[in-house]
Amino acid sequence: MSTATAHSGGQQVSKSEERRVIFASSLGTVFEWYDFYLYATLAPFFAALFFPKGNDTAALLSAFVTYAAGFLVRPFGALLFGRIGDMVGRKYTFLITIVVMGTSTFAVGLLPTFEKIGWFAPILLVTLRLLQGLALGGEYGGAATYVAEHAADKKRGYATSWIQTTATLGFFLSLLIIGACRVGMEAKDFSEWGWRIPFLVSLFLLIFSVYIRLKLNESPIFRRMIAEGRGSKSPLKDSFLRYPNNKYVLLALLGATAGQGVVWYTGQFYALFFLIITLKLDYLTAYELIAASLLIGTPFFIFFGWLSDRIGRLKIILAGCLIAALTYFPLFQGLTHYVNPALENYQKTTPISVAASDCHMHIFITPSTKFTDCDRTKDFLTKSGLSFISQPEIPGEKVVTKIGSMEVKGWDEAKIKEALKATNYPPKADTSQVNYPITLLILVIMVIYVTMVYGPIAAFLVEMFPTQIRYTSMSLPYHIGNGWFGGMLPLLATALVAVSGDIYYGLWYPIGVAVMTLIIGTLFLKETKDVKIH
Repeated sequence: MSTATAHSGGQQVSKSEERRVIFASSLGTVFEWYDFYLYATLAPFFAALFFPKGNDTAALLSAFVTYAAGFLVRPFGALLFGRIGDMVGRKYTFLITIVVMGTSTFAVGLLPTFEKIGWFAPILLVTLRLLQGLALGGEYGGAATYVAEHAADKKRGYATSWIQTTATLGFFLSLLIIGACRVGMEAKDFSEWGWRIPFLVSLFLLIFSVYIRLKLNESPIFRRMIAEGRGSKSPLKDSFLRYPNNKYVLLALLGATAGQGVVWYTGQFYALFFLIITLKLDYLTAYELIAASLLIGTPFFIFFGWLSDRIGRLKIILAGCLIAALTYFPLFQGLTHYVNPALENYQKTTPISVAASDCHMHIFITPSTKFTDCDRTKDFLTKSGLSFISQPEIPGEKVVTKIGSMEVKGWDEAKIKEALKATNYPPKADTSQVNYPITLLILVIMVIYVTMVYGPIAAFLVEMFPTQIRYTSMSLPYHIGNGWFGGMLPLLATALVAVSGDIYYGLWYPIGVAVMTLIIGTLFLKETKDVKIH
């Protein structure tokens, strides 16, 4: 029998049991994140499958809206499953969440495309994304609470940091399987049916995850609470309508999870989209670079979780927000310089301007959305990875585009392409010109920011709230911070770039949120590492 390390609710938890809990909870959560990130990784690709053709940026924004829908619904999943978790139990609840998640993901692999069934395709896709989001809204809080309630007080940051690795490992797994499919088949085959394989594979992952979780026991702290009759009869009311807990929920959101969410999604997803969409790097090379950065950076989740047991959770989280806000612009400019130097040189030598007045910022695209000539022109330039200057309209002209010394009146895609070609625009990144070591270093730096803000967050949130409402109280701010502030990042950043004409302008969104979190967290939150939840 291993030496006992924690007294959870008066019951000893052995080292071997603690390790088994961490492994089983983390493994199941890896598979659940894998399910969720398949769509995130394929979002640019899905734009052509499930949305009407005609405006690439509009289709891409629609794909990002569908992606964001899964995030927007996550807080509702937190409320639904958090309440069940606080009243019925942690183990039972995250068994339900993983079944819903896995089944929904498998069903995406069976969906007909827009070409087959028209607008029913995106409607069905959004429905399944909503189910995924609801399930994930209940998953994280359950896994984090379950592990924390088995861990020793002095090792809670370290123990829960293993849960924090699961999102990155799930992302890595999705990149690995998608990359294998794309390498193993022709591009046409992947476009027609091969994209379904990663989603269908999730069925096997679901079966294995359920098998693992069925072997777990309920949290000893929760069992003791129920035995003593100290559970909450109304977790939602106790969490959000009673002071001071409702104050802590709001502060946890604005002073911790919002900044953590945007730093996370900038370092993993927005970096990936920037490589592929803006810098025109091929999918496979981009996947390999992101996967390598995740592989190198993932151990830092454990390191910062361990470090938070010694110096505190909050200061590490806020330091990550501060450093990210200060360095995002030079880091992304560095990506342009080292990934596509030809594009960078073209922008320096070829000024581009768009003179028009009837321009709009499109975020949520619907079948009734109308695009003006200005919108179409800016859309084309944006999807080409080009910055441009917006100028006042020229009397008598709807839109006038200047590319170097060449001028194109009105929306005319063919003439704009001719002007770009004549001025030596590079349509794709030349992989022989990519500086791989420096590019990888930049991506690893951004992943380390992710590990700083994300590694200690589970322990920090668990320690903020009492056992009887812990699942509910910690889940809502976590999923609003990650699901709304973080999940909206690709959509809002893409729209900001399109309307501003600056390929880096979208970074102002994560920088602004990170600075807000830094200020509120510094002023109003306190360290939690010495809280004894047992």
